[in-house]
This record gives sequence, C-alpha cells and structure tokens, in this order.
Amino acid sequence: MADQQVIFRNLGIISYQVAWDLQEKLVQQNVDIKSEARKKLLEGEGQEFSPARLPTTNYLLFCEHPPVYTLGKSGHIDNVLLSQQQLADKKIEFFHTNRGGDVTFHGPQQIVGYPILDLEKFYTDIGKYLRSLEEVIILTLADYGLYGERSPGETGVWLDPGKPGHERKICAMGIRCSRWITMHGFAFNINTDLSYFSNIIPCGIVNKKVTSMEKELERTVPLEEVQQILRENFEKVFEVTLTSIRTPVYSWPE
Repeated sequence: MADQQVIFRNLGIISYQVAWDLQEKLVQQNVDIKSEARKKLLEGEGQEFSPARLPTTNYLLFCEHPPVYTLGKSGHIDNVLLSQQQLADKKIEFFHTNRGGDVTFHGPQQIVGYPILDLEKFYTDIGKYLRSLEEVIILTLADYGLYGERSPGETGVWLDPGKPGHERKICAMGIRCSRWITMHGFAFNINTDLSYFSNIIPCGIVNKKVTSMEKELERTVPLEEVQQILRENFEKVFEVTLTSIRTPVYSWPE
C-alpha cells in the first residue's frame, strides 16, 4: 500500500529500558485496536473485518543507547563472555529481550532503528519484512560506496560475506511481531566503538568480524547525515512518508 504515513521520532541517546518500554506501549496500543475490532465483529457490531483499514499507527524510532548488551529469546548466555561483576565494573548494562536472534551490542554512534509497523497494512510476511529492512541498510551503504550484502541464513547486512576470513557484519537485526505489529529492529554501526564486541560472540556467530562505516571508510561519518539517508531509503523501500514529531518522550504518545 503506497504512501502510507509513518510517524518518525529521533529519541537521541536514551536508555535501553526506556526505549523498550516505549515500544511495548506503542505495540500494545495497536494490538488493542485490533482486539477491539475483532471483539465487535464477533459480537455482531462490526462491519466486514478488514485489518488493513483499522486505525493502527505506524512508527519509526531512531536512537542511540548507552553501552548495553542484549540477548535475544533464542540466544545463548555463553555468548556473553563477561560475568555480571565484570559488566558492572565496565558500566555496561545487560538485558534478556523478547526479540529474535542472539547477543549484540548497542552503544553511542550506532543508529538503532525501531520500526513499529502494522504488517497487515503492508504484507504478512516476516521474511519479506526482514529483507526490506536489510535493503534499507544496503541502499544507505551504497550511498557511501560500500557494497552491503546478505549472508545466507544469517539475518543482517554484511560486507564480503562470501569471502572466508573477510566476512564483516555492519548491521545486526532482531525483531518481535505480535498480531502482525513489529518491534525491535536494527543496529547499524556508524562510528561505533568496536572493542565492545570483543566481550561477546556477536549474534552467536563464531570466527566472523564486526565492522563500522568509520572503519571501512577510514573517517568519522556524521551520524545525522546517515540518519537522513536512512530515512529517505526507508521511505523508498517501504513506500511510506515519514512525519516527524518532537514531543517529549515521557509524554508521548498520550
């Protein structure tokens, strides 16, 4: 469905817990709308049920997090190579999450994107959704002369995935979907401190490296510039229009 409206908000630097709570709130609002529509239909009060016509709201959130490791619901704690005390000593937070995937790192100068989309207004295909998110990143990398690719069986975006010993992951992905409403999303390394990845087995994948735009281009890349290009590519791939809002996060949405 072309030219849908998606509310965009750049949350800036925000704690992982606050961002997670906000996502849960937005997802639940949309799930409640769907549940109420189904209830009315079952009670004979609703018209013909059309999920694509329900007044759910789509969002795209950008943010950065203070240093934090997150472990997906299918992940293995052994892929975190630090003890709880070591995490505390290094002032790194840790969360078990309800997204897919294994362990990854979030930190400053990394663009974390949280699309909260009602896929019944797009397509009810999780694989296609993930490939579309990957395409947004691939197009953005191409704007900088970097050739991002997919790696068979490994969600996310890579450089040289077909060259053994040279594979480098530049964007990790992990999502959750409830009643076709998505949450969580992608972590795109821009000028990220890659030393944090040495404390984990990123995404549970052994013997493959992690990289950033800064490392590949051998220069610092303006974060705001990449965010703008990401927004444009998100609009292109998902055929939507992003509408920005600036209200305080603690009061949004009411």
